[in-house]
Amino acid sequence: MRVLVLNGPNLGRLGRRQPEIYGTTTHAELAALCVGWGEPLGLAVDVRQTNHEGVLLDWLNEAADEATPVVLNAAAWTHYSYALLDACAQLSAPLVEVHISDPTQRPEVFRHTSVVTAHAAEVVAGHGIDGYRLALESLARLTRP
Repeated sequence: MRVLVLNGPNLGRLGRRQPEIYGTTTHAELAALCVGWGEPLGLAVDVRQTNHEGVLLDWLNEAADEATPVVLNAAAWTHYSYALLDACAQLSAPLVEVHISDPTQRPEVFRHTSVVTAHAAEVVAGHGIDGYRLALESLARLTRP
C-alpha cells in the first residue's frame, strides 16, 4: 500500500535547524528511515517536503483523489492554516499527524493549537524522529482490512 509522508516548512533543514529541539537527523536520513520502516509493514512510503503551502495542499488533494493514507507534519502551518484544515477534511484514507517535539509542551502558546488534529485518526508527538515510525505503524494498523 502506498502512503505519503508529507513535511511542511523548514523540515528540509532537519539536522541543522535547532538540533536541541529537532535532533540531528537530516531530512534525507529521515526519508530513508521512513522507507525502511514502511517495508516490513507492507507500505510503499513516498516522503516529500515543501516550504510552499500550495504545494502541500496539492499533495493533500492528490491523496484525497487517490484515497492515499497520509502521515503529516505540517510544521508551522499546523497552527493556523485554514486551507490546510480544509484539505485534511477531504481525506478519506487515514491521516496521522506527527510532530518531532510535543507542540503542547512548547513555551509558545500559538503552538498549542492544531488545525489538523480534528481530521487525524491519531496524533504522534514528542517522540523525535521515531515518531514517524510510530505514525507509519499506526497507518499500517488503521488500513488493515
